[in-house]
Amino acid sequence: MNNSSQPLPSFFSRISIAIGAFFRALSDADYAARLTRIDEAPQPAAAPVATPAPKPAPAPAPLRVATPDAALQLLSLFQREARLIDFTQENLSAYSDADIGAAARVVHEGCSKVLREHFTIEAVRSEAEGSRIVLEEGFDASAVRLTGNVVGSAPFRGALSHRGWRASNVRLPKLAEAHDASILAPAEVEL
Repeated sequence: MNNSSQPLPSFFSRISIAIGAFFRALSDADYAARLTRIDEAPQPAAAPVATPAPKPAPAPAPLRVATPDAALQLLSLFQREARLIDFTQENLSAYSDADIGAAARVVHEGCSKVLREHFTIEAVRSEAEGSRIVLEEGFDASAVRLTGNVVGSAPFRGALSHRGWRASNVRLPKLAEAHDASILAPAEVEL
């Protein structure tokens, strides 16, 4: 529920925000840490619930420094096959929903092609969405995020609202030593 006076971003604005956050998190460890803190921040509860005193949190593990080259290479592939940067940089307010939908179909097909060619993507959980599942003590908290009214300790029982995604294989092309990964798409000059 939106309690602020600002309108919620549109679906296409959220696509741009999500993609931007994805690539920034890959290349900026500090930004990824801030996103993690936001995601772990307590959500407003529908009704106050008495909870036991929290255990002291373990010291955070040191963050790995992500190199931007792979993120830039992936962004370049999305531009080449799906014109993703062109789409997200375009002001869509002058276009009809039908025009935007047609463009989104091209972007979707191109992005899907890049993902199929360069990644093996599998579901984290094999159960159908909506299935009732039990998470026993020791479940992989990096692969499963608990939402809703989370109190107590495992085992947790709930409904699977999203199966999750895992990249089991990455096949990005090798880059020449002199390749400038920051050039996502070269300028084109027609003669």
